[in-house]
Amino acid sequence: MTSPEPNIRDWWGPGTSSATCRTQPELLAAAERLRETTYLVRDEDGGVAVAFGGAVYAAPEGRADRDLPLIGMLPPVYPEWLGDRGFGETHGCRFPYVVGEMARGIATADMVVAAAQAGFMAFFGSAGLRVETISENIDRIQAALGPGIRHWGANLIHSPQEPEAEQATVDLFLEKGVRCVSASAFMALAPSVVHFAASGLARDPGGRIRRRNHVFAKISHPSVARAFMAPPPAEMLRALVAAGRLTQEEADLAATLPVAEDITVEADSGGHTDNRTLTSLFPVIARLRDDLIAEHGYDRAIRIGAAGGLGTPSAVAAAFGLGAAYVLTGSVNQAAVESGLAADARAMLAQAAMDDVAMAPAADMFEMGVKVQVLKRGTMFAVRGQKLYDLYKSRAGLDDITGDERARLEKDVFRAPLDEVWANTRAYFEKRNPAEAERGIADPKYRMALVFRWYLFMGAQWAREGVAERRADYQIWCGPAMGAFNDWSRGSFLEPPENRTVVQIARNLMEGAAVVTRAQQLRSFGVAMPPASCGYRPRPLG
Repeated sequence: MTSPEPNIRDWWGPGTSSATCRTQPELLAAAERLRETTYLVRDEDGGVAVAFGGAVYAAPEGRADRDLPLIGMLPPVYPEWLGDRGFGETHGCRFPYVVGEMARGIATADMVVAAAQAGFMAFFGSAGLRVETISENIDRIQAALGPGIRHWGANLIHSPQEPEAEQATVDLFLEKGVRCVSASAFMALAPSVVHFAASGLARDPGGRIRRRNHVFAKISHPSVARAFMAPPPAEMLRALVAAGRLTQEEADLAATLPVAEDITVEADSGGHTDNRTLTSLFPVIARLRDDLIAEHGYDRAIRIGAAGGLGTPSAVAAAFGLGAAYVLTGSVNQAAVESGLAADARAMLAQAAMDDVAMAPAADMFEMGVKVQVLKRGTMFAVRGQKLYDLYKSRAGLDDITGDERARLEKDVFRAPLDEVWANTRAYFEKRNPAEAERGIADPKYRMALVFRWYLFMGAQWAREGVAERRADYQIWCGPAMGAFNDWSRGSFLEPPENRTVVQIARNLMEGAAVVTRAQQLRSFGVAMPPASCGYRPRPLG
């Protein structure tokens, strides 16, 4: 079956200097000329060629011998245009691209400032940090960016074991005027995130509801997506009003809106992940979004973004092809020079292949069996963390771990007697959260969990501080995107870790995605694009 022949009504003339692109090298170059109007013409051999410049006219009369039938025209395409234009209009950023939060300050204040100044949305990695530390970093970001740049925010991670700390973080964000938060690891809606989302809701003079605060909900399951795309439960709003956290007007307005209007679909990623594929998960969430807009009668858009596995231009282009309003990167930014990881940890990431990742117990949700995806190459953290979880499941307390097994733990993992680790852990929690310490004293099983969580917590700390003697215990959150990025950047200026700035990573991924998109457009018109047209290579971009 042959393709239908377009109805040729217009012609293209090359003029004095322009020419058609037919050969593979010419077509490769044509895909990168994405900022120019591109003409698709029927060449002398009956194929489809690409042309630039020249002139288009409507009638064949008087055409020159070099003139060719016009099949179609492609307007310029820019990286800024790949996603939902409403994303940039709402948040004030140039690109539909988010530098994702990486916990415990790995997404540093410097990273946020650099990305935001270049026109990208960026989130500070506030999860797991003390409120005082978060406050100091917010002050740094605000001082560097000033009031004119608002496309930045911070992370609000669900902390089921420390709800007071979660709420204190929200209170700080509201006090400091942080306007965007990325809500992560939530398995259900919590009062803290509803408090942030609903604070400041009001009607403008035209009667339209205006948001002061924006929640980016990072989700990997439809049930969680549904909770964030629906209005908050009435009982939760009543409780927030009764506690003095919301006014009645704010609660009434919140009851008519989704909690979040930016939903980040997180596929196979570093850290907390369900290891789902983006191509399977994204359409499900997009369809759910459409159903909920109809069900609740919303008169405003809910934007669906994509995250997880986005380490190459082709992956980013594919995400936009699925309909993503924006993309979010995480793992690849950990290797950037602005990352809060130590230099040797960043070097480890720069050597990772796609399969150099593994699942390990999460420190914040250890007892629940929740896992995080981490770097496997060069570290024993995943293996040792899993051993600790297996012991936790099979033993009643630390006293049940005896003999050679206890000796190996104390020698290889903790490098200290377990009783000493417990004493230090107890002292820590007596200052931070006395209830946790008291529970550990009373419950041997919980005491064991706190001690094992110490190792999981310290693994991330050692990676940030670059504790060389603990290199084998580094906990570095990492997904397969890191290995894909390393493969793509090999042999380019982005291969050395010292050249990997967060802005160059973002610019190259977005520029490359635009080139891939243009190449696919040309192919859809029948141009015989070479396979290498989707192989954009990194280059310094200003």
